[in-house]
Amino acid sequence: MVIGDLVNTKKMMTPEEYVQLKAFARQDGALMALLWIGALVCYVQGLTNALMGLAAVAMIVATPFLAANRLRHFRDEARGGSISFGRAYAYTVLVFFYGGLLLAAAMFVYFYFIDGGYLMGKYQEMMGTEENRRLLDALGMRREMEEGLRQLADMRAIDYALNMLTANIMAGMLMGIPIAALKMKHET
Repeated sequence: MVIGDLVNTKKMMTPEEYVQLKAFARQDGALMALLWIGALVCYVQGLTNALMGLAAVAMIVATPFLAANRLRHFRDEARGGSISFGRAYAYTVLVFFYGGLLLAAAMFVYFYFIDGGYLMGKYQEMMGTEENRRLLDALGMRREMEEGLRQLADMRAIDYALNMLTANIMAGMLMGIPIAALKMKHET
């Protein structure tokens, strides 16, 4: 198949197809948010329990696989087994966007109502150990680390939430390319 064939098979999305794409993306974004909220909970617990920290990393690594699986489901169930690259990419970006919105809301609630300085206290406790101070001194990074901790301490709950939302949207835009390329399928 040549590039011209790909261009000629494209058609514009109807309003009904756009509504369908957004509806499925919202549902799958909610699933993505559940995965990410679970990772957040495991991360916070992982500061005192290494196994929970490992679970948080596993959940984050699972993100593109969940997105690809949900895109395949959308392609096969809602689109009759075929989807263009553009539509697959838009779907993936929307899933990350909707998931990011829900995660941002959960992070805001956590940092505004629940955390109470716990996370910053744990970071400062970790950086205050003798071995970490020696390591930072050996790397010449102690001052930068202290400045970074001060900046984190000055952030508000909304700042954490918006930073995470931005990171998730950017991740969706980047990961959407290979995911859409792998999962697109043209009618035969």
